[in-house]
Amino acid sequence: MPRLIALIGIGKIALDQHVPALAASPDWELAATVSRSGTVAGVQSYTDFADMLAKNPDIGTVSLCMPPAPRFDYAHAALMAGRNVMLEKPPGASLAEVYALEQLAQDKGLTLFATWHSRMAHAVAPAKAWLADTTITRALITWREDVRKWHPGQDWVFQAGGMGVFDPGINALSILTEILPRPVHVRAAELTFPSNCQTPIAASLTFSGNVSADFDWRQEGPQTWDIAIDTPKGQLYLRMGGNVLEIDGKVQAGKNSIMGEYPALYARMAKLVKTGASDVDLAPMIHVADALTLGIRIQTEAFYL
Repeated sequence: MPRLIALIGIGKIALDQHVPALAASPDWELAATVSRSGTVAGVQSYTDFADMLAKNPDIGTVSLCMPPAPRFDYAHAALMAGRNVMLEKPPGASLAEVYALEQLAQDKGLTLFATWHSRMAHAVAPAKAWLADTTITRALITWREDVRKWHPGQDWVFQAGGMGVFDPGINALSILTEILPRPVHVRAAELTFPSNCQTPIAASLTFSGNVSADFDWRQEGPQTWDIAIDTPKGQLYLRMGGNVLEIDGKVQAGKNSIMGEYPALYARMAKLVKTGASDVDLAPMIHVADALTLGIRIQTEAFYL
């Protein structure tokens, strides 16, 4: 029998990905939503999170989809109320608060899942397997997209805690930290800030191990989500955000679709809850924090959504 789950924050990502994934899941039944304005047809809706928790003791899990800045308070309240918690990426506004949630979940005997949806892309697992027994000689991430297309009117992405271009860039870093056979670390970064924004709109990162990344939120037209990795046995290319794998120019695995990522996340959450385990890997977020610590700030013209 499906477990009951509540979805908190009914915005674009929730409606585009979470709701369809839950509707198709054999593991979950969406029993309630909490949002200031968004709703899901046929599902009981609330505007107050504490009210939802109090009135629905049978809902054992909540999935938090709101922006990262307010997420800690909701996650903390849910864990204190004895509910398992699933966090949309990035898992929080700071590393310290996610570590605190991890400890609280452990103390309460509850599941905390810090999700990285791009790790569930179709070609990530075969890419990891192919790289496991080889040496990386060079790796280049090119992650360029149009913020106006993916975050229309969502000014929070350029406010403190919104992460700016690292909101999509962390998807690439979640793949990188999953597939590389050995860890790398940030050595230098250049961060481009619009004059009216508190978070960067573009970033260039240099890592150890001859790894680099180019993130930009100003690309119009076709979007680019590529990772190229050179090795002694050939060149690996992950395209379409990790969903298509090429080796030496020939497609080897994957699908040209991102729609399998969130169903895989919810299947993973079901297994974690069943076994009473948690999954909190903050390696991608550590790279972002290090880039912001080490980065040189470059100012550019004002930018408006």
